[in-house]
Amino acid sequence: MIKKSLLEIKRDLAEKKVSSVEVTKAVLAQIEKKSDLGAYVTVCADEAVAAAEEADRQIAAGVDKPLLGVPVAVKDNICTEGIRTTCASRFLENYIPPYDAFVVKKLKDAGAVIVGKANMDEFAMGSSSEYSAFKTVKNAVDDTRVPGGSSGGSACAVASYQAYMALGSDTGGSIRQPASFNGVVGLKPTYSAVSRYGLIAFASSLDQIGPMTRTVDDCKYVYDIIKGYDKNDSTSYSGNLDLGEKFTSLKGRRIGVAKEFFPSALSPEIKAAVEKAIAFYKDNGAEIVETEIKSFDMALACYYILSSAEATSNLSRYDGIKYGRRAEGCKNLQEIYYKSRTEFFGPEVKRRIMLGNFVLSSGYYDAFYLKASKVRTLIKKDFDEALSKCDALICPTAPTTAYKLGQKITDPVEAYLGDIFTVPVNIAGLPGLSLRCGTDSDGLPIGMQLIGKAYCEETLFSLARIYESAKEAK
Repeated sequence: MIKKSLLEIKRDLAEKKVSSVEVTKAVLAQIEKKSDLGAYVTVCADEAVAAAEEADRQIAAGVDKPLLGVPVAVKDNICTEGIRTTCASRFLENYIPPYDAFVVKKLKDAGAVIVGKANMDEFAMGSSSEYSAFKTVKNAVDDTRVPGGSSGGSACAVASYQAYMALGSDTGGSIRQPASFNGVVGLKPTYSAVSRYGLIAFASSLDQIGPMTRTVDDCKYVYDIIKGYDKNDSTSYSGNLDLGEKFTSLKGRRIGVAKEFFPSALSPEIKAAVEKAIAFYKDNGAEIVETEIKSFDMALACYYILSSAEATSNLSRYDGIKYGRRAEGCKNLQEIYYKSRTEFFGPEVKRRIMLGNFVLSSGYYDAFYLKASKVRTLIKKDFDEALSKCDALICPTAPTTAYKLGQKITDPVEAYLGDIFTVPVNIAGLPGLSLRCGTDSDGLPIGMQLIGKAYCEETLFSLARIYESAKEAK
């Protein structure tokens, strides 16, 4: 296996030190070797080798594309023309999309070689990747532990060199939390900066596609490729996506620390690691600003009400008639609906559908959904106010490191609490970047999260790059 970053492999390919076929076959061999980690639902070996051969022909002809010949993975809820896209659900087990998602087209136009579809929690509903209908994903650092979710397969693939980059989706932390658990870099872009066209919807006002990579520079490189306006996505932003600043010095920079992000229940090791990162920024010239997110305690409840309500609406199409597989032996329409949804939806998806129907039902709409919508406005206001005083906020990505497989599967509420630091960012529609800031006593990665103003991803990349470079220099 060629253990290099995406940009290093890209450079080697361009300089013809190695061929795309060699790199792709090495990645496919690593996928086979590490198959017990469950990172992929579908592996496209033949298609990948054919794409690599074409990439080598283009490289020989002097063609230069941003990802020409680089093997990558795509989360299995992002449509790929001619390649099975299942959402890790039995409902879509045999679905082959007739079109590419906007981001997949961007990757193909950039010359990337897609080696497979990364495993995930079914319909992106989960924080551990144990809810895949096909196989559980394992942590790349410790295979007795969860990789995080729902983009667990994407994080695992990148961390174990089963791809040089993977696309994930993030509705409430599904890129950042698995990035933290596996020790890689993950970006949840500003809502509307990356098109959702071709992303199979979970909660449409919260979902966002983003890159997962081994380094900060790799992450920025991929983000610059996949971002941009798309007329096929009604929420896609056509304005300036580059409001952030590129800098190499921390002098004059202001980083906000909100006390709400450091509750007493936070793991002492995680708190110490993030505080050490804060001290690094301060020691190197940044001003640390105390701030607050007053509505922080309401964010988790707000998120699960809004996301479940939207999920209920989005999943209503899966009925065995209009969309998805149909159960056999049904005598009438009612049986088709009931048996198909009973047979093909997993337990976590059913739980979210029931919760969504409850908060939208007559007599409860005002008490739950309407109130959560108002709280959403409040959360966004609090973040805007906090970020008006600084360049970015810093906090832990998750309250724990990767926990044991099966540890929280019988207690969904405990699993939901793992999203406490990530969901507010989705509610506010802001960018969030997770990168490694330490290791706990079990040898597991600890992640920190940088949160920025809308369309200021460049600021986050600059802050993260300075930190990463200093750690690498040691």
